[in-house]
Amino acid sequence: MNIRKLVPNLIYTLVVAALLYVDIRIFLSGHDVLGFSLLLLVALGAFVYAWKGAYAYRYLFPSLMAFGVFVLLPLIYTVYIAFTNYSAVNLLTFHEAQKYFQRETQVTVGQSYQFKLYPLAEKTESDPSFRLMLQGAPAGTNLTAQTFLTGSFVLPPVNELQLEVRAAAVADTNALPKETPLAMRDIIKLREPLKKLRVILPDESQVAMIGMTSFAPSVPVWVLDEADNTFSNRLSGEIIRPDFKTGFYLTRQGQRIGPGFRVTIGFKNFLKIIEDESIRGPFATIFVWTVMFALLSVLLTFALGFLLAVLLEWKALRGRRLLRSLLILPYAVPAFISILIFKGLFNPQFGEINTILFSLFGIRPEWTTDPFLARSMILIVNLWLGYPYMMILCTGILQSVPSDIYEASAIDGGGPVSDLFKMTLPLILPPLKPLLIASFAFNFNNFLLIFLLTNGAPQIVGAQSVVGYTDILVTYTFNLAFRDSGSNFGFASAIASIIFIIVSILSYINLKAATRKDEQRA
Repeated sequence: MNIRKLVPNLIYTLVVAALLYVDIRIFLSGHDVLGFSLLLLVALGAFVYAWKGAYAYRYLFPSLMAFGVFVLLPLIYTVYIAFTNYSAVNLLTFHEAQKYFQRETQVTVGQSYQFKLYPLAEKTESDPSFRLMLQGAPAGTNLTAQTFLTGSFVLPPVNELQLEVRAAAVADTNALPKETPLAMRDIIKLREPLKKLRVILPDESQVAMIGMTSFAPSVPVWVLDEADNTFSNRLSGEIIRPDFKTGFYLTRQGQRIGPGFRVTIGFKNFLKIIEDESIRGPFATIFVWTVMFALLSVLLTFALGFLLAVLLEWKALRGRRLLRSLLILPYAVPAFISILIFKGLFNPQFGEINTILFSLFGIRPEWTTDPFLARSMILIVNLWLGYPYMMILCTGILQSVPSDIYEASAIDGGGPVSDLFKMTLPLILPPLKPLLIASFAFNFNNFLLIFLLTNGAPQIVGAQSVVGYTDILVTYTFNLAFRDSGSNFGFASAIASIIFIIVSILSYINLKAATRKDEQRA
C-alpha cells in the first residue's frame, strides 16, 4: 500500500464529505440558492482535484473560488437587491411572510392545563434540555387522558418565532420523569422562550403558555388558500390578498396587514434618484462633493508629495535621510489613529487648533457645523494622510531620472523653477498616471475618513434621509442601509451599483493608461 497516495486521498475524501454535510444542512435550513451554489463549488472542486487532465487548474481554483465567493457573488446579489424593495419594512421573503401569518394563533380563554417543566439529568449549561408535563383536560376537547408528556426539547432562542413539540398521553404515573420540576423562580427566568413553545396534543390541537402555571389551547388565526395565496381570518372572516407591487398583504380597504415581503420593482430605486426632489437634491450635492473631494485629495497630496520629494533630492540639503524618514511617519501610523487625533485637534471648543487661532487672531472656526469649514477640515486631514504615499512614489521615479538633463538645462540658462515644471513634472507624470487614477478611485470610496472624522455632519436640512454635507456616496449608502429609519437596502444597493459602475470606468481608464505606457516603452 502506497502511504503517500493514501493520505492525500483520505484528506480529499474527508474534506469533500465535510463540505457535503454542510451543504445538506444548508438545504435543510431552507436556503436553496446558497446550498445549490455550495454544491456547485464542491462538485467543481472535486472534479478539478480528481481529474488528472485538470492538474494545471488546481493552483488557479482556490483564487478563482475566492474571487467568485467574495467578489462576484456579493456583486451579483447587490445588483439584484437594487431592483427590489428590500428594506426594514419589507424584510421577509414572500414564503416567510406566509409562515408569519400561519404561525399566528389565538389562545382559547377559560380552558387551560397546569404544567410542570422537568430539566433532564444529562443537560449541559450551554444547551439544557427539558420535558414538559401537562395535567387536566379542558372542557370541549376530544381528549380523555388527563396527563400529557412531551419528548425532550431545547427551548428556542429569543429571536426564533416558535418551537413545536409533540406530547403523548400518559396513563401510568410511573412513566413520569423522576427529576424534580423547576421552581417558579426558574420558570420566570424561562418565560420568554416558553411563550414561543407550541405543544401538539394527540388530537392535533395546540396549546401555548398563557401564564406562569398554565397552558391553553390555541388555534391558527389565518387560513391559507393556496390557490390564490390569500388568507382568511378564522375569527372575523376577513380576507387579505398579497400585493406584489408594494410587498404587503392588503385588506379590501387597502390596509396593510402583517410584515412586508420583498418584491421586484424594476428601476424604481434608480429612478427615485432623478424623480424624487427630496432625494435628487441631496444626492446631487453629495455626488459633486464626492468627485471634488477625490479630485482635490489627489491634487493636493500629489502636489505636496512631489514638492517634498524634489526638495529631498536636493543634494545640498543636509540630513535628507532623517527628514525623509520623519516625513514618511504619517504613512506608518494607522489611519484611524491619525483621524481620531485630528478630530480632537479640530474640536471647536477644546481643540488645540482653535486654541492657537483664538490666541493669535481671536477666532474660533466652527469646523464641525459650517459645511465649507467641515469639508476643508476633511481635505486637510486627508492631505496629512496621503502626502507620504505620493512622496514615496515621486522619490522612486525621481531617482531614476538622469542628472545629465539638468546639467544641459543649466547650460541653456534654465533655472530650478523652469526645470521643475518643464522637465521634472513632464517626466514623472506618465508613469504616475495609473497610480493617480487608482488614488482617485480610493478616495472616491474613502469611507473611514468621513465616518470617523465628521460622520457626515453637518446635516443637510430638509433631506428625506440621514445625510450630511460631508457625506460621500459610500457613506450615504451606509446611512441608507443601516442608519435610516427605514433601512432601505434596495435603494442603498442601487447607489452602490452606481458607485461600482463609476469605479469600473476608472479602473478601465487605469488599465488603458497602463497598457498605453507599456506600448510606448515597447
